Amino acid sequence: MFEAAVYVTLKKGILDPEGKAVKNSLRSLGYEQVEEVKSGKLFLLKLKTQDRKTAEEEVRQICEKLLVNKVLEDYTFELREVGR
Repeated sequence: MFEAAVYVTLKKGILDPEGKAVKNSLRSLGYEQVEEVKSGKLFLLKLKTQDRKTAEEEVRQICEKLLVNKVLEDYTFELREVGR
Protein backbone atom coordinates (compact mmCIF):
# COMPACT_ATOMS: atom_id res chain seq x y z
CA MET A 1 0.00 0.00 0.00
CA PHE A 2 1.18 3.51 -0.76
CA GLU A 3 0.31 6.96 0.52
CA ALA A 4 0.59 9.96 -1.79
CA ALA A 5 0.79 13.58 -0.68
CA VAL A 6 -0.30 15.72 -3.64
CA TYR A 7 0.57 19.43 -3.53
CA VAL A 8 -1.42 21.70 -5.87
CA THR A 9 -0.34 25.32 -6.38
CA LEU A 10 -1.19 28.10 -8.80
CA LYS A 11 1.07 28.40 -11.83
CA LYS A 12 3.59 31.21 -11.90
CA GLY A 13 1.95 34.44 -13.04
CA ILE A 14 -1.55 33.51 -11.84
CA LEU A 15 -2.91 35.97 -9.27
CA ASP A 16 -3.20 34.52 -5.76
CA PRO A 17 -5.58 36.74 -3.74
CA GLU A 18 -5.62 34.31 -0.81
CA GLY A 19 -1.82 34.31 -0.58
CA LYS A 20 -1.78 38.10 -0.80
CA ALA A 21 -4.36 38.40 2.00
CA VAL A 22 -2.35 36.08 4.24
CA LYS A 23 0.83 38.02 3.51
CA ASN A 24 -0.89 41.31 4.41
CA SER A 25 -2.25 39.80 7.62
CA LEU A 26 1.18 38.50 8.59
CA ARG A 27 2.71 41.92 7.99
CA SER A 28 0.04 43.57 10.12
CA LEU A 29 1.01 41.14 12.89
CA GLY A 30 4.61 42.30 12.64
CA TYR A 31 6.07 39.57 10.42
CA GLU A 32 7.74 41.98 8.02
CA GLN A 33 10.32 39.37 6.96
CA VAL A 34 7.65 37.35 5.08
CA GLU A 35 8.36 38.21 1.46
CA GLU A 36 5.80 36.02 -0.31
CA VAL A 37 2.92 33.67 0.50
CA LYS A 38 1.43 31.21 -1.98
CA SER A 39 -1.74 29.33 -1.22
CA GLY A 40 -2.43 25.83 -2.39
CA LYS A 41 -4.09 22.53 -1.64
CA LEU A 42 -2.89 19.28 -0.13
CA PHE A 43 -4.52 15.94 -0.90
CA LEU A 44 -3.57 12.72 0.91
CA LEU A 45 -4.37 9.54 -0.98
CA LYS A 46 -3.97 5.90 0.06
CA LEU A 47 -3.64 3.44 -2.77
CA LYS A 48 -4.13 -0.31 -2.43
CA THR A 49 -1.31 -1.44 -4.67
CA GLN A 50 2.03 -3.05 -3.95
CA ASP A 51 3.75 -1.70 -7.08
CA ARG A 52 5.37 1.76 -6.89
CA LYS A 53 5.25 2.35 -10.65
CA THR A 54 1.51 1.57 -10.75
CA ALA A 55 0.90 3.86 -7.76
CA GLU A 56 2.80 6.73 -9.42
CA GLU A 57 0.85 6.36 -12.65
CA GLU A 58 -2.49 6.24 -10.81
CA VAL A 59 -1.66 9.38 -8.83
CA ARG A 60 -0.72 11.21 -12.06
CA GLN A 61 -4.00 10.16 -13.69
CA ILE A 62 -6.02 11.21 -10.62
CA CYS A 63 -4.31 14.61 -10.59
CA GLU A 64 -4.79 15.26 -14.28
CA LYS A 65 -8.38 14.00 -14.43
CA LEU A 66 -9.77 15.46 -11.21
CA LEU A 67 -7.56 17.21 -8.65
CA VAL A 68 -5.72 19.75 -10.82
CA ASN A 69 -6.91 22.44 -13.21
CA LYS A 70 -3.97 22.17 -15.60
CA VAL A 71 -4.67 25.61 -17.08
CA LEU A 72 -4.17 27.39 -13.74
CA GLU A 73 -2.37 24.94 -11.45
CA ASP A 74 0.76 22.85 -11.12
CA TYR A 75 1.22 19.81 -8.92
CA THR A 76 3.87 17.65 -7.36
CA PHE A 77 3.51 14.57 -5.23
CA GLU A 78 5.46 12.45 -2.78
CA LEU A 79 4.83 8.74 -2.59
CA ARG A 80 5.73 6.54 0.34
CA GLU A 81 5.09 2.92 1.14
CA VAL A 82 2.93 2.34 4.22
CA GLY A 83 2.15 -0.75 6.25
CA ARG A 84 0.35 -3.55 4.51
